[in-house]
Amino acid sequence: MLNEQRLLDEFLELVQIDSESGDERAIADVLKQKLADLGGEFFEDESAAITGHTAGNVIAYFKGNMEGVDPILLNCHMDTVKPGAGVKPQVKDGYVYSDGTTVLGADDKAGIVAVLEAIRILTEQNISRGDIQVLFTAGEESGLAGARALDPSLLKAKLGYALDTGRKVGNVNTSAPARGILTAEIFGKKAHAGVAPETGISAIELAAHAVAKMPLGRIDEETTANIGTFTGDGALNVVTDYVKLVAEARSVNNDKFDVQMNKMKVALEETAEEFGGRVEIDIRTLYPGFSLGETEPVVEIAKRAAAKIGREFGNHAGGGGSDANMFNGYGVPMIALACGYEEIHTTSERIAICELNKLVEMTVAVITEVAAG
Repeated sequence: MLNEQRLLDEFLELVQIDSESGDERAIADVLKQKLADLGGEFFEDESAAITGHTAGNVIAYFKGNMEGVDPILLNCHMDTVKPGAGVKPQVKDGYVYSDGTTVLGADDKAGIVAVLEAIRILTEQNISRGDIQVLFTAGEESGLAGARALDPSLLKAKLGYALDTGRKVGNVNTSAPARGILTAEIFGKKAHAGVAPETGISAIELAAHAVAKMPLGRIDEETTANIGTFTGDGALNVVTDYVKLVAEARSVNNDKFDVQMNKMKVALEETAEEFGGRVEIDIRTLYPGFSLGETEPVVEIAKRAAAKIGREFGNHAGGGGSDANMFNGYGVPMIALACGYEEIHTTSERIAICELNKLVEMTVAVITEVAAG
């Protein structure tokens, strides 16, 4: 079924196209041409006007050859983390690496080439399938920027798969946490630290007492929280009157996420009142969490697909967000398929060619299992 050399050549082509998050223009243009060559109806949305990135999301639609089959959404992201410019891929001992000065970009160009090759195989061999919607997002590595700016009315699928997580092909992530950022500006009152400290209000002390009241770290099996930044600069002889604090919370349970964010907020507000200071708080939810059970159709289909290609199925919880978070929030059940890449977000990133091949097989199997019902 699989043209392995064609797949490898296309992967090597795409990883050499610069697409650091925020600058997806070049890769978006190449992918639009490839989608056109595959016969898809495609367009680029207007999300760049919201995200400030150089390209929007690229969306394509491929008509199936079967009636009565739920349309499926295949999602990958176009951007890479830094350093991702000037990638020079190396093929050695069955793996593709970068030259060690950049990331490879298998996250997520392995997913992209798997989707493109799967559609070629389905078309060339006239394999029975339903409609396929393809969505290549911009800015996934920038807090899911493209997916967050997407118009949900553009989604036509009933279920979906994000080709975007680690581990061997056959594994999936069926849950991932919501993530929110809390930014607090804490205001005290200046005073001479040696002459009249009792007349001042230390923003540092206020913030420290507030942080001490917050539940942090591992809250439970679904929820975490962390203080990332605590900044309060001042002279040694002056009671510091300003601190900036930045924190995050994550939970796969959206109710628990809301509770955790509120506890952090209340700790700051109550402590500010106690000390006679003031606090300004901004809370931003980057994306919702999701958790899908093993009996969900989108999960059962992936399990059957893994068995079909001779791979062991593994069901995992993701520790970070992916575009799947947003699509589940939009009402499209979606899980993340493992792509087989290793050491992502580092200059040691690599992918085994056999895993790249298996990812195409998995993608084809998922599509045909949807059609099989």
